[in-house]
Amino acid sequence: MAKGHKDKVAIITGAANGIGQAFAKRLAEDGVHIAIVDLVDGKDTVKLVEAAGRQALAVKCDVSSETSVAAMAKEVQSKFSHVDIVINCAGVFPQMNFPEMTFADWRKVLSTNLDGTFLVTAAFVPGMRSRKWGRVVNISGSMEPRGLNAAIAAKGALHLWAKGLSCDIARDGVTLNTLQPGRIDSEQIREKLHPTEQSRRTFIERNIPIGYFGEPADVAHLVGFLASPAARYITGSVIPVDGGMHYFAH
Repeated sequence: MAKGHKDKVAIITGAANGIGQAFAKRLAEDGVHIAIVDLVDGKDTVKLVEAAGRQALAVKCDVSSETSVAAMAKEVQSKFSHVDIVINCAGVFPQMNFPEMTFADWRKVLSTNLDGTFLVTAAFVPGMRSRKWGRVVNISGSMEPRGLNAAIAAKGALHLWAKGLSCDIARDGVTLNTLQPGRIDSEQIREKLHPTEQSRRTFIERNIPIGYFGEPADVAHLVGFLASPAARYITGSVIPVDGGMHYFAH
């Protein structure tokens, strides 16, 4: 367990379920108060945070909307006064590839995965810089494509944006890192990508050297560390959490 960030405040987008919820649980166990931001009700995550003895706030927000993010930031700061940690986990990952995707599909993915990360980060990083301490962790994905969809383009832009911003804010004690989860056992993976046990087993045998899909906690452990004072000398990094899958360009 990472130490030293008890009673700090984190905002986690996409935290109503899935790996975002796992991040909230982990950080709450580390002593962090959590603002849960999602398009849907985050009451289940609130229960997990409060069960760990931390304060929780659930806010519905469309991260792709400047107006919605501004309203969310105002509500969060009214509750907690400031934010120390931002975890950008909200994203959409359609399976539609070029040229089937429409421009509207393209814009929806980029506005959520890329613009949303920009808007949420921009809402809270100035306060971190003024207090000379902060942590930002982006959740991205593989950069080894086998085809083009909008999510791949958004990830590529996100990685370079984050690397550049990390240089600008480092002297103010704010770090920014990006994680690339591989196949993490979740509702999205089971329902959209690998709906049968056989399809999961076949993919694992061909592509994942470690031999199994990860669990949300496997990513959450690293998020907990990167969000802590112990990770003060790590910034601008893009870190895969994928059981070796990135070696196979998937």
